Amino acid sequence: MIDEQNLQLLERSWRRSFQTYPFSQNQSDSLFTQLLKAYSESQRSYHTLQHLMECLTKFERVFELSDHPREIEVALWFHDAIYDVKGHDNERMSADWAKKSVLDAGGTVDEGNRIYDLIMITQHSALPQTHDEKVLVDIDLSILGESMERFDEYDRQVRQEYAWVADDIFKEKRREVLGGFLARSQIFNSEYFFTHFEHFARENLKRALSQL
Repeated sequence: MIDEQNLQLLERSWRRSFQTYPFSQNQSDSLFTQLLKAYSESQRSYHTLQHLMECLTKFERVFELSDHPREIEVALWFHDAIYDVKGHDNERMSADWAKKSVLDAGGTVDEGNRIYDLIMITQHSALPQTHDEKVLVDIDLSILGESMERFDEYDRQVRQEYAWVADDIFKEKRREVLGGFLARSQIFNSEYFFTHFEHFARENLKRALSQL
């Protein structure tokens, strides 16, 4: 259930991003509903509306730091829109949906391609290159630098999503993921997120790794 404050956040973000495209109100409302439904799917524990709303809240703090703020915000709406816990191409399918939706809404091919690329960079297999890629990835990873309580909740949520994976295998893979972030010279690539989240992220990662 979405409370009034978070509903206002979602509607405000939607007006600022997708409702600026020249498509009908019915099309806009339908897409908005489809995305809310997607993030509410039962197989999700972390990649939920909670995660989307946390991302949108942080985006509002750095809106003016973006080169193409609408594109980042649209990418955030779609970056986990497709989420199969056993899938290997969630980002690509989410990016495909985003690009098609942007073109259907009246956006340009160049904008659709940039949004596609933004979503693909959230695979976190390569370091972001453009300024907007850095901002988007930092927003997505900012959970690592949240309070100890929220980070621990996130850690439990990830485990719930992978409940079908044996404990020893999960721990091995989780060590690889968390250790990979910790091994980076810096986790966050933009000044704002480095300043506000880097130290706490490293403390959370060290603590989580010590418990695996």
